Amino acid sequence: MKTPMSSDTKLMKDEECESVDSTKYQGMIAVKRIFRYIKGTMHLGLWYPKGTGIETIVYVDSDHARDYVDRKSTSGICTFVGCCLTSWFSKKQTALAISTTEAEYVSAEKACQQALWMKQALIDYDVRLDDVPIMCDNKGAIDLSKNPVQHSRTKHIEIRHHFLRDNVQKGHISIKKVPPVDNIADILTKPLKRESFNYLRLGLGMMEHIS
Repeated sequence: MKTPMSSDTKLMKDEECESVDSTKYQGMIAVKRIFRYIKGTMHLGLWYPKGTGIETIVYVDSDHARDYVDRKSTSGICTFVGCCLTSWFSKKQTALAISTTEAEYVSAEKACQQALWMKQALIDYDVRLDDVPIMCDNKGAIDLSKNPVQHSRTKHIEIRHHFLRDNVQKGHISIKKVPPVDNIADILTKPLKRESFNYLRLGLGMMEHIS
């Protein structure tokens, strides 16, 4: 297997079909593909070279309404210190986002929390960072994080997630635009075709082991 998930499969809930044990189904279908992928990529691993810098950068992305059953979005975040991947996660959002901008904005707020945690953790090593850039590929979410003007369609977002804008205004973080093709966090939000998957996997720092 060249990728852990098929980019063509869309799982839908069949309301008319007899209920099945979801755990058993996932064990038979999804996990087997993942195991085959792992078996075929045992020569790859994360690379942590000596002498890397301490510049910290966070990539964030979301896939709006990816879940075809409840239409909730998936957030993906990965954090780098220097060129080294230090943390990552992929998680379905708890609330329903009504637009791509909202889904991206919610993900960026989570990335902000991660950036602030990393800044605080590095203080223990006497390393003090100023502005931590958060790389996002959605212009609407970036504009919303900088614009203090409330609009009727985004007011509910601002009430719940003003934490992001507050930290942008204080200079603790900044939101910067990254082309979608280069947004490394995209690999954590949805299945990708082989070429895109391999490109972003390399961006994570996954390389062939040198024996």
